[in-house]
Amino acid sequence: MLDVLANSSLPISELIPVASERSQGLSIKFRGKDYPITTAENAISRKPQIALFSAGGQLSLQLAPDFVNAGIRVVDNSSAWRMNPEIPLVVPEINGDTIAAHNFIIANPNCSTIQLVMVLLPIHRKFVLKRVVVSTYQAVTGTGMKAIEQLEAERNSTKVTRIYPHQIDMNCIPQCDVFDENGYTKEELKVRNESRKILGIPDLRITATAVRVPVTGGHSESVNIETELPFTIEELRAAIATMPGVVIQDDPSKLIYPMPLTAHGKDDVFVGRIRKDESVENGANLWIVSDNLRKGAATNTVQIAELLFKRGFIS
Repeated sequence: MLDVLANSSLPISELIPVASERSQGLSIKFRGKDYPITTAENAISRKPQIALFSAGGQLSLQLAPDFVNAGIRVVDNSSAWRMNPEIPLVVPEINGDTIAAHNFIIANPNCSTIQLVMVLLPIHRKFVLKRVVVSTYQAVTGTGMKAIEQLEAERNSTKVTRIYPHQIDMNCIPQCDVFDENGYTKEELKVRNESRKILGIPDLRITATAVRVPVTGGHSESVNIETELPFTIEELRAAIATMPGVVIQDDPSKLIYPMPLTAHGKDDVFVGRIRKDESVENGANLWIVSDNLRKGAATNTVQIAELLFKRGFIS
């Protein structure tokens, strides 16, 4: 997030890095200057205009109201506020206009959801989505540093505290997050529920299977769509190409298609393997890849902050 902020258009006169007590006394470097890490309480007392949260759901539920009560807008990266009907769940290119002056908490969607809806929206606008089936191939970076440590330790045959229920190196684990009573994981339900809210299609028929894979560069998704209106593949590509922030990489004859390795460190969403689903009427298959720490998290968060500035909600 700090890397994205450093290269953003957002005018930053003061940066206040906040972390837990064990980080107090340390500092971080931003745009060549050292900033001491402080507490949330101290940050609130200094009354910044905006706070970018990435501290987990429980802390967000606890601290976001304290910031809001001090007149500070919060962009939250956790799942804590996403499905609250009073709080906008925002991908700026899609529904930035849902943010109103009274909204002091804005939720950043799940990483898998963001890259999916960035491609679904232009398709829906042109051909009207009927049904969506998603299979995700999610990088260990989505779980955090301990997951990266587990992967690296397993590859190096060293001991480590396991964060996943099984070995992740040389393996695929068909479980992202915990299981709900209906047999779906919370990650799979996030993809369904958040996509409906962001796209404004509350009855969208969408289902997902989320899988953790031993990759660090980004998340991949195999997506099957059905639409109400007919289309050619050329028309489908043309519709997708109208979406800002989406890049088509689709030339199988030259072995060109999106991959986490090439998406790593980039802010765009990449789509390829665009082809007709010959088993159904008005169907197609897509392969969508994005760096889950960039557009899937940090980039989208900073873009929301930039939008708040552009609309005059912060100065």
